[in-house]
Amino acid sequence: MKRSAMYASIFQAGLILALGVGAGPAVSATTSRASIEEPLFAPPLVPPAIHRDHAATVVIRLRAEEKEMTLADGVRYDFWTFNGTVPGPLMRVRQGDTVELHLSNDAHSHMAHNIDLHAVMGPGGGAAATVTPPGQESVFRFKAMLPGIYVYHCATAPVPMHIANGMYGMILVEPPEGLPKVDHEYYVMQGDFYTTGENHAPGLQSFDMQKLLAEQPTYVLFNGREGSLIGDGALHSKVGDSVRLFVGDGGPNLSSNFHIIGQIFDDVNIEGGSLINHNVQTTVIPPGGATMIKLTTQVPGTYLMVDHAITRAFMKGALGQLVVGGAAQPQLYQRVNAPAAHVEDMQMKANDPMSIGKRVFTQICSACHQGNGMGLPGAFPPLAMSDYLNSSPKRAIGIVLHGLHGKITVNNTGYESQMPVFGGQLSDEEIAGVLTYVLNSFGNQGGTVTAAEVKAERAKAVP
Repeated sequence: MKRSAMYASIFQAGLILALGVGAGPAVSATTSRASIEEPLFAPPLVPPAIHRDHAATVVIRLRAEEKEMTLADGVRYDFWTFNGTVPGPLMRVRQGDTVELHLSNDAHSHMAHNIDLHAVMGPGGGAAATVTPPGQESVFRFKAMLPGIYVYHCATAPVPMHIANGMYGMILVEPPEGLPKVDHEYYVMQGDFYTTGENHAPGLQSFDMQKLLAEQPTYVLFNGREGSLIGDGALHSKVGDSVRLFVGDGGPNLSSNFHIIGQIFDDVNIEGGSLINHNVQTTVIPPGGATMIKLTTQVPGTYLMVDHAITRAFMKGALGQLVVGGAAQPQLYQRVNAPAAHVEDMQMKANDPMSIGKRVFTQICSACHQGNGMGLPGAFPPLAMSDYLNSSPKRAIGIVLHGLHGKITVNNTGYESQMPVFGGQLSDEEIAGVLTYVLNSFGNQGGTVTAAEVKAERAKAVP
């Protein structure tokens, strides 16, 4: 017997012996009349806060489903899921509740699946009680003993493969008094994915066991898809709002270094427990770990959520957006264009699009596209001598305003674009200026974009 198969057999047998169950479900599938059916939502949404003042029996229904879905634009993958999403839905119960969990396995599955919940006080976390062949259902009960935010995942051998294919999620156990009220709650989980093809190789990709063993993922993603939290999928808030993020790391191998560029976390529940840290810039979440983050959004704009092992964010996909609406807050944040000695000179140039554009390009655009406009191979497309830009300069207005996510071809080279939204950060004059500057620099064909054109394009997005 191979070593991996031997370990898998020992693991499964040990769970079954420890829990003292056979092949059947651990408890009867009969549900109490007083039970509550838990509503489940696809991430990043979460169930509503609990307002009960008593414990209850809560019924939760999960379905293991193997399905082909999009991993990145142009890239498909055979995911293994709970309820058809990666991560699976966030469950929300109260400390002291009895949870009756029903796990069914889709009849079209190729594998048996189960569930190990880190909130369970008992051998295997429910894994041995829920080994479920295709087309069948298992049921078990547990009492939610301690409050916190916990990971759940499939623990069928080979366990790393099931997790790497997307079988993870989180369960929140609220304390009896509930959590402090906030304006918004969102659910984000990071995971590492191992594909046979290279990053952004098109078509259907299969799982790569050798990359898994070497712990060298092709992608590191939030919520199971590159760009899942960008553009239409971005998280939203308003100036002055409080936001609670339930953030977990499914792994199976890499820790997350969760950070939001331009935000400081008010409160972080360390490792998802009761100890709270304050004024945190970046919090580390281990594989199989989770945390609760509370922050206050005070300045409008688009903020990037990243794994601050920053190559993972800009090269492997661990990137999301938090879009904050509302009025500007100059007392908290404003751009100062020049030292006092040069104010008069700047005022003279205030209406010069090229001067405005050069400043915006230097302060913002050059970080990705480089000071010479040549971009970074494999990451950021060139603006210099760009056939994509020169073929449709007006198209660039919408890209700067609303961002661009997906595959584009520039000068016969494919790029997976991750252009952030700058419409809330830059004025019409600044967008017109920077596009005019780029069109007349770096070997491009020239041209002018006006503030009126930007204003007209911006108005199209207003309902």
